[in-house]
Amino acid sequence: MTLEVEQAESGAEDSTDTLLERITRQLPHLRRSEQRVAAIVLDNPVGAVQFTMAGLAEAAEVSEPTVMRFCASVGCEGFQDFKIQLAQTLALGLPVTHSSISAEDSSADLAEKIFDHTISSLDRARRTLDADAVEQAITALLGASDILFVGFGASGIIAQDAQQKFPLFGVPCQAPEDFHQQFIAATMSGPRSVTVAISNTGHTEQTLIVAEAAKKAGATVISLTGRTSPLSELADIALVARTFEDTDVYTPSTSRLAGLVVVDVLATGVALRRSPEHTAAVRRMKSELASMRQGVAVAAPEGEHSDPEAAGEAVS
Repeated sequence: MTLEVEQAESGAEDSTDTLLERITRQLPHLRRSEQRVAAIVLDNPVGAVQFTMAGLAEAAEVSEPTVMRFCASVGCEGFQDFKIQLAQTLALGLPVTHSSISAEDSSADLAEKIFDHTISSLDRARRTLDADAVEQAITALLGASDILFVGFGASGIIAQDAQQKFPLFGVPCQAPEDFHQQFIAATMSGPRSVTVAISNTGHTEQTLIVAEAAKKAGATVISLTGRTSPLSELADIALVARTFEDTDVYTPSTSRLAGLVVVDVLATGVALRRSPEHTAAVRRMKSELASMRQGVAVAAPEGEHSDPEAAGEAVS
């Protein structure tokens, strides 16, 4: 998938977009005078919500009709509707996204903006995640005989992390990194097998091929994507973790973090619904794992540093 296609998709209209997102997305398409209004709003949205129309026009050095055109361009019915939507956006605690990062930012400013961006992305994923789809996914995983996690690139990292939570899922799990091994595993699926196909864009060709092979073999396919896509449409159960992405210059990890959190939700949901014997087995495993870590730390040869976190941290 090309970067241009991914960017076009990430800029697509979405009913969950906030006003600040819409302004950021529409910015390149606004008239130059309207861009000056957008710059005032994006630079200080808290201050902008206090403006009258005349005050905003004066701050942006444009006419009041330009402010009205700007409001219409970003999907508002008028200036009052613009202020209401801006206030609603601020009530969610959503800061301006990565477009506000500049070369002049100090390290402290940069850290604050990236943390704010990441927190906002996780909050968006939480607010927009379909609870019914999560329930369906947990039910499917609970009844699975085996689970196959597939993904490539950053999505492959999520698949590997999910596979390491196999004690919580309580059934054999695999996450082969090689495409051919993924395809072989998918074609060997049975009616109680579940394949979790992960792709933020939902357009990764290899992931689509594996998901189609698993579905053809009779497996239930769960997709984990960042938006509605060919993969989510192919899946029996579609999980969408929407985040704020900026791939022009930066390579954010927000979509990966959101995917990891969704996997945690699924693993925990399945584990909580297993039998008391399974819960006891998991607790016993973690207790023995903790003892083993302490033993490794004590037994480390002189001059060598053991890492008590190196073993089994996937289920800690």
